[in-house]
Amino acid sequence: MPEAATETTVELNGVRLYTRRVGHGPPVVVLHGGPGAHHDYLLPQYDHLAEGGRALLYYDQRGGGRSPVPREVPVGWREHVADLEALRGHWELDRLTVLGYSWGGLLALLYALEHPDRIARLALVSSAPVTAAWRDEFERRFAARMAQPWIARSRADLTASGLSRTDPEKYRRIAFALSVAGYFRDPSRAREMTPFRVTERTRRAVWDSLGNYDLREQIHRTFPDGTAPRSLLLHGVYDPMPLEAARETAALLATGVIELATGHAPHVEATQDFERALGGFLPHN
Repeated sequence: MPEAATETTVELNGVRLYTRRVGHGPPVVVLHGGPGAHHDYLLPQYDHLAEGGRALLYYDQRGGGRSPVPREVPVGWREHVADLEALRGHWELDRLTVLGYSWGGLLALLYALEHPDRIARLALVSSAPVTAAWRDEFERRFAARMAQPWIARSRADLTASGLSRTDPEKYRRIAFALSVAGYFRDPSRAREMTPFRVTERTRRAVWDSLGNYDLREQIHRTFPDGTAPRSLLLHGVYDPMPLEAARETAALLATGVIELATGHAPHVEATQDFERALGGFLPHN
């Protein structure tokens, strides 16, 4: 197992960002999803990647987790990109290897488009799509899953159980698992994910700042004729985030998709396959 993590709060761009480093070796910057979430729910599985001889650099993005900001502080996509660039300077890294999960995958791409000379490798896991149209399709698929009758029945049973009084911690764990069940191929595995919360203001502000976005032409212009950074996409076949969108993104980056028999959280549902795929791609000693 990797040694204990080092936690630091870094002040930059007028905000204070919580950062966490684990392992030794070539650095890999890990971008959590959300927007408005925090890095904890990637653990402990992501930390296992440090055992391959690399340093993992996590941070809670502005407006989420241990990096809260006042309501008047902007938290749109441009601010998130600027924060990552400022952290690159703080960490004294010339070029970044970025591992982005869900929204973090889209943030990694947005950073690469704004700072193409600063990207060495991109690893995109269950990445949010490069068009608003595909994101709308994700919302439709996820809503359909969450509307399944068994989820409503389970929530009613949980309320009637009295656990909120007799065992509040167990109640919260079950309630959380039900709230994310639609992300999983096997919803019973949702209890294995580390619970997290999303700051709604940040989530909404990021998507509002992107609007009806479509990055395809910008990717073509920024990385013409096979000049995209070395990239890997990892995606679950049963992910409500459309696999078709991941394949489109991969084609734009002149790479392919490693497809696993999971939902949106391959680090939970196929931990060994997840570690094997990324361990073979990310730099290491």
